[in-house]
Amino acid sequence: MQYRTLGKTGQSLSIIGFGGILVRDVDSAEASRLVGRAIDVGINYFDVAPSYGNAQDMLGPALEPYRANVFLACKTTKRDAASARLELENSLRVLRTDHFDLYQLHAMTTPADVEQVFGPGGAMEAFERARDEGKTRFIGFSAHSAEVAVELLNRYPFASVLTPINFGIYLKGGFGPQIVEATQRSGAGLLALKAMAWTKLPEGLPREQRRWTKCWYEPITDPEIAQLALRFTLSLPVTAAITPGHAELFEMALPVGEDPRPLTPAERERLAQLAEQIDPLFRAA
Repeated sequence: MQYRTLGKTGQSLSIIGFGGILVRDVDSAEASRLVGRAIDVGINYFDVAPSYGNAQDMLGPALEPYRANVFLACKTTKRDAASARLELENSLRVLRTDHFDLYQLHAMTTPADVEQVFGPGGAMEAFERARDEGKTRFIGFSAHSAEVAVELLNRYPFASVLTPINFGIYLKGGFGPQIVEATQRSGAGLLALKAMAWTKLPEGLPREQRRWTKCWYEPITDPEIAQLALRFTLSLPVTAAITPGHAELFEMALPVGEDPRPLTPAERERLAQLAEQIDPLFRAA
């Protein structure tokens, strides 16, 4: 496994991250197997959130034996200080740890989200207090809006941003270049979601008809294209990419963690042609 430094934190993260959704709705034995597999191949970056079903409950016991040697990130969708503090404390308890390495404002989407978290009684008060008390080492955020991500990076010295960085979104949707530029300017680390996403699911498709029930999008299932897509993401100034929430797709990503070689011109052209065939999950406004 290869490693990269997260922004200005000095922390070295595995370039493949373990998304907590991998252990959602599995039994304890499978959760321990998946976490053990990740540790065995050198993954040290784990990310989870209360909104991922029972993922925290399953990850806590499975990760506990390795906690001292991993970088654990968690999130909250709460926008006010009191609720954010309560959710932080509960996540610490469930995940069996006394601190997070990274705590993130989750799913920042609108200008109203930005104003609320920075306003009086906003979540940032709880985040800074938690950092001062040693309950989180670093403060970051996740965002699915390029405009909001850039605004947050301009407003506060966040340690990191977790956001979709994917060839189709980037090349066809125009979503991503502005975030890359903002992180380079601010010194924040860039963590990638959706690197192995293909396109949107058909509108109205019932959950029971989806093969990949932990994905709200259609993932790339061809191993060659999936690895090309992941190498595209990691060819940018990205510290690490979190894989989709299914074990089969996680395994598909692992070879790239050892060999994230740059794309050749022919490979880049192939991805550009594929991007033209899809409806990207996100577009820049």
